[in-house]
Amino acid sequence: MATAAETAEGLAALSIDKGQPEANDVDGSSDEGDAQDNVQGSGAVAKKKKKKNKKKSKKKKGAAGQTADLTVPVSQLFPNNSYPEGEICEYRDDNNYRTTSEEMRAKDRLNESQLVDLRRAAEVHREVRQNVRERIRPGMDLTTIAEAIENGTRALVEASGMSSGIGFPTGLSINHCAAHFTPNAGDHVVIQDDDVLKVDFGVHVNGHIIDSAFTMAWNGRYDPLLSAVKDATNTGVREAGIDVRLCDIGAAIQEVMESYEIELDGKTIPIKPIRNLNGHNIAPYRIHSGKSVPIIDNGDATRMEEGELFAIETFGSTGEGHVDEEGPCSHYALTGSTTRPVHLESARKLRQTIARNFGTLPFCRRYLDRLGESRYFLPLKLLVDSDIVTAYPPLCDVKGSYTAQLEHTFILRPTVKEVLSRGDDY
Repeated sequence: MATAAETAEGLAALSIDKGQPEANDVDGSSDEGDAQDNVQGSGAVAKKKKKKNKKKSKKKKGAAGQTADLTVPVSQLFPNNSYPEGEICEYRDDNNYRTTSEEMRAKDRLNESQLVDLRRAAEVHREVRQNVRERIRPGMDLTTIAEAIENGTRALVEASGMSSGIGFPTGLSINHCAAHFTPNAGDHVVIQDDDVLKVDFGVHVNGHIIDSAFTMAWNGRYDPLLSAVKDATNTGVREAGIDVRLCDIGAAIQEVMESYEIELDGKTIPIKPIRNLNGHNIAPYRIHSGKSVPIIDNGDATRMEEGELFAIETFGSTGEGHVDEEGPCSHYALTGSTTRPVHLESARKLRQTIARNFGTLPFCRRYLDRLGESRYFLPLKLLVDSDIVTAYPPLCDVKGSYTAQLEHTFILRPTVKEVLSRGDDY
């Protein structure tokens, strides 16, 4: 668990500089509504092809009593496991009977412990993100931001071995990089005024993971890009449900995303969904578990099922709408056998360290540094080459393009769909 000093130090480094511009966030505030038809920014006029009707989302306020430096665990703010519910969405059509069915209510009660864990993790996510979103500014180093998010998460969830803690490394991907970038030791990447920053982090309690992400920009010309992913993600969440085909969700997301365009440097550019990035279902201690939720119509007729936990995440791009691996890797996960013979002693020891501290949860080099590991580059490469550990390098569209992301986690309860990560910010 992060000490109060660690958390306070990290947040102090994120102190607000009043001389810097406020960020334009992907959020759910009622005064945003649809993207404006004409948004002024650096002399550019940003346009949206057509407006979509959007239902106002139920908002979740942060807990009273939290300190500015994130030191009060949410278990103290919500005694007796009284964590807030997420946004409750009743099922439609053939499943609308579930809301009042006594049989479904009985099944729902069997999952109460899982729901408590998920709601606790969701509340931690809301408290941490609402705190740091007010502090992230151009001129800040990504390592400082990542450590503030992670130390705040550790403190609020009361990180304890495999029982509770960080769900995966904090993603801080800039501009054409869409996902899977977190700084390694020695990296000094600084946010610039014209950057588009994706912030993706996770929290887990007993392996039940909340995965949620948002995008920040400080130049108003990117508003249509941020609005596109907000609209597309909310569409995917709305369309998801028991027995719904994954390709139908993807088709709805694609239609919304492609209804947006943006004007940059005098050119009108269609906003494209990144077709080889997907949402996913989540299992205990496994952030990606079998099913992928496309953000295009890919023809996958697999259906969502009762009881499943999903993350709907959409990515919009001004580039090709396709990402490739690029740059040094920081994200890893133990995905292969923990008993497969490994001839190098240092690799065997590293595998034991990974299994003991992370299990099948993703980790990054900074986490190994934090454990006091050193000289692990060769052993880690051997574990990757042996298919015991999987490497997840940064995923990037073409240079010069801009990408945005928004993500929510929900569970298909027997009675209702609960959007666990919904907050009053998005």
